[in-house]
Amino acid sequence: MRTFAYTPNFQYRLDRHAPSPVTWDGPNDPQNPQNWSLRQKWIITLVTSGVTINATFSSSAPSSATTRIIEQFAISSEVSYVVTSVYLLGYVFGSFFFGPGSEVVGRKRILVVTMCCYTLFILGQIFAPNIQTLIVTRFFSGFFASSPLTVGGAVLADLWAGKDRGLPSSIFSGSVFLGPALGPLVGGFVAESSLKWNWIFWVMFIFAGASTLVMIVLLPETCSLVLLSRKAKRLRKQAATPQIAKAIFTEHERKETTLGEMVRVTFCRPFLMLAEEPILVLVTVYMSIVYGLLYALFEAFPIIFMERHGLSSSQNGLIFIGVGIGSTIGAVLNWHLTETLYVPHYARWKGFPPAEYRLWGAMVGSPALVIGTFWLGWTGNYESISWAAPAVATVFLGFGIFLIFTSFLTYLIDTYLMYCASAFAANTIIRSLVAAAFPLFTVQMFQTLGIGWAASLIGFIALLLAPSPFLFYKYGARIRAKSKFAPCIDLKIAKELEKSKFFAI
Repeated sequence: MRTFAYTPNFQYRLDRHAPSPVTWDGPNDPQNPQNWSLRQKWIITLVTSGVTINATFSSSAPSSATTRIIEQFAISSEVSYVVTSVYLLGYVFGSFFFGPGSEVVGRKRILVVTMCCYTLFILGQIFAPNIQTLIVTRFFSGFFASSPLTVGGAVLADLWAGKDRGLPSSIFSGSVFLGPALGPLVGGFVAESSLKWNWIFWVMFIFAGASTLVMIVLLPETCSLVLLSRKAKRLRKQAATPQIAKAIFTEHERKETTLGEMVRVTFCRPFLMLAEEPILVLVTVYMSIVYGLLYALFEAFPIIFMERHGLSSSQNGLIFIGVGIGSTIGAVLNWHLTETLYVPHYARWKGFPPAEYRLWGAMVGSPALVIGTFWLGWTGNYESISWAAPAVATVFLGFGIFLIFTSFLTYLIDTYLMYCASAFAANTIIRSLVAAAFPLFTVQMFQTLGIGWAASLIGFIALLLAPSPFLFYKYGARIRAKSKFAPCIDLKIAKELEKSKFFAI
């Protein structure tokens, strides 16, 4: 057998052993995304976060124009709630394709195609002649807009080492919430203006087009599997003989080359992981409830602040600034916790600290979410209490939701590493289903139970789930040890550390 070892001038030489796959040229290979300049990493991180803000902005922006949509198409209030829910339903089906698909064809190709299609489908909403057209085009917009949510976390994993991932992950997670918070704020002012009903969709189209153009120009491919495949193709072209060219390959090319394998990876892996990964199931359940709460707020805020406290549509939109303030505070705290409670362990664990060290933020955020929910409900329940009291509660809600999401998203990244896109896809599918359902019953729940008890019902669910990050911190490693997809590098290192202690004694 012969081997074809890589040399600096991109040629291969023959030896007496078996061929080995193409890999990076050592730990400092400049083609490896984790070795790119800090400036380039931050540009990519901000671009990815920007398109995520755009995709989630469109999910909630029409909620402030509900009255105008009802008047335009002569529909009931119940049908108008579908405008938000069907967009989130599109997230569910899009996640089947785009997260796992990016592991096969690359991150950029998926993002460019999907964001262009998403932008074009907004035109269908602008010129919709009836409610059926609006709902169908909203679904397909959500379908294609799901790609940044499932691929974005994988892009961060491609770029940043674990010890440097805290702040980028905070920014990306914040973008998941900043978009939905900005939607009602902008939509409220558009709805109150003299502009036509469809101008909120024009705003969405302009924002989407600008974001997509910036992404096309500034976002390179980051997936190491795809980059190594490109490197292998380049080397095959430069090979001296056909025999040498045939011996040049990557692990990715050997493992997933058939159409059937690509279909299995794209469609089956997220469900396979949900069926076989207790960690993913438990994290997804908690995050789904939290995500559903976020979208329930879009329907609950008008009841609390407009019907009960007499604010206008634009003023109601401004209430979402509290969610943004809370998220910003959460981002700062999460960065501080990462620097003080995660990074110091990086060297000892040889670059792979236990994923559970990412959960400190959720331990703070889960009680804050409970406090904010009860505070919002019972201060918003009475007209005699100023609107400012429930408005302040939204800071706690934004703070808690942000910390929970950021902690668990980075937890999934650190747990599944090369399979994190599939894990994100599975997570996005379930939480989008839950979030799509919440707006359909939120208004009826608040009207039937009253603001105080409806919020309390959500609060008691949040209270029941509040111990989750603490339980994950204690038992997560044991559960991960049984995983078929999690590399669990930290557990292998832990065994080495135990052996070194034994021999030291």
